[in-house]
Amino acid sequence: MEANIIERIREDLALNADEKTKSSSTRFFKEKITCYGVKSAFVGKIAKEHFNEIRNKDKKDIFALCEELFRSDYCEESFIASAWAYMLRNNYSEDDFFIFERWIEIYVNNWAKCDTLCNHTVGTFIETFPAYVENLKLWTASDNRWMRRASAVTLILPARKGNFLKDVFEISDRLLKDKDDLVQKGYGWMLKEASKAHQQEVFEYVIKNKKDMPRTALRYAIEKFPKDLRAKAMEK
Repeated sequence: MEANIIERIREDLALNADEKTKSSSTRFFKEKITCYGVKSAFVGKIAKEHFNEIRNKDKKDIFALCEELFRSDYCEESFIASAWAYMLRNNYSEDDFFIFERWIEIYVNNWAKCDTLCNHTVGTFIETFPAYVENLKLWTASDNRWMRRASAVTLILPARKGNFLKDVFEISDRLLKDKDDLVQKGYGWMLKEASKAHQQEVFEYVIKNKKDMPRTALRYAIEKFPKDLRAKAMEK
């Protein structure tokens, strides 16, 4: 049964695909994407149903199945792989970081794949092994735009909880003048989430750096500020 689980996942995805969803999905990307056209709720349902079949397998074997899903290049298959990796969060070990890092380097080729893998899977890993936040900082110097975006969006959920503020600012410093709009949106989003628990600190950071911060990143960062603080941040 486990040997053909990938084949059955693909059958389920094909059965739940529709052209309208496929067409609307492609509008959110500048890049050409490969997708079935399955609504995210169905993808999540398929991921959970099939994970129940493999939950007792070794983590190494489940990660191998994840890799096979990533390799297909279909967005929905990558979302299932990310979901499965997140479902293993109680069994993470330090070596897993380098598996996740390789997946980003090799298989992530749009913002949705990046965010789905990083927000929950890699973000939870960092919360479990916080020393690895230093490795995220190395990603900021990558030639790969998705690695640079990943360095920021990995901290979305920890930042929302009020954690890693010093690291949020350090990663933002390193990405501050990045020319890529999707990287700008990534670190702007990270700052926005950090502002929910640390409004004053993020406001001061934005005011200090707004001359160098691209307007795209700035607008994301200040989105949750009160109206008066948003106005001050936008002043030239």
